[in-house]
Amino acid sequence: MSPGTARGLRSSPDNGHGRSDALPYDGTVSDITRGSLREQPTRAEAILAVGLRDEKRRQTRRHIAEVATGLFLEHGFARVTIAEVARTAEVSVNTVYTYFPSKEDLVFYPEEASAQRMVQMVRDREPGQSAAVAVLAALRGELRNGDRMVGLTQGFGRFLEMVRAEPTLSARLDATTREMVDALAETLAAETGAEPGDPTPRLVASQLGWVQEQLFREIGDRSRAGRPPGTVAEDALALLDSVESLLGRRVLTYATR
Repeated sequence: MSPGTARGLRSSPDNGHGRSDALPYDGTVSDITRGSLREQPTRAEAILAVGLRDEKRRQTRRHIAEVATGLFLEHGFARVTIAEVARTAEVSVNTVYTYFPSKEDLVFYPEEASAQRMVQMVRDREPGQSAAVAVLAALRGELRNGDRMVGLTQGFGRFLEMVRAEPTLSARLDATTREMVDALAETLAAETGAEPGDPTPRLVASQLGWVQEQLFREIGDRSRAGRPPGTVAEDALALLDSVESLLGRRVLTYATR
């Protein structure tokens, strides 16, 4: 629509039905996008805007972490500075610290190092599933889908080797594992109504933590040996079958929903 057409519509007289054909806006794109009919966004638009901002933050966080990991693997964790990470990721140092309060957080960032990981697997289990069966099923699903959450990436072996070789990272990994077992034990105790002092929830949680630890160790070793992710996944699935056969009936049936 040309400006002249818009002016003509704005000045059009009453059409005989008690109303004018004039547009409720001035006919320009800027007025339409500004929303002259309603200055405030709708609830749906506000929710969408928040979702887009959250997604942008997640993308920025992942980008920074991936850049940092690449630098750590190439030069060594101790030799790389936050300033170098920021420069390579093309963000400010303050932006790096906004997303990652410490240098170790760049290696163990929340999306992939959550202490709630196994808790969520157990909470999402189907009716009739036990806690152990749910965890095993979730791990198998991640392996079949080639999920990076179980380390099915080309550089995972080197990454795990770096973590084990760096004392601060090794300590952080151990702490995260303990927190994961603690959180799972607490969830199992609550769901089963276990009495205070009952060791069963912690024993089962520890067994499942051991399963995940062995899985990551296998994936790391196979990856470091140069095996492609698809082959690593097949080997890891076979390992899970062996591990499941070693678990006792009480562990495999505990906390059945």
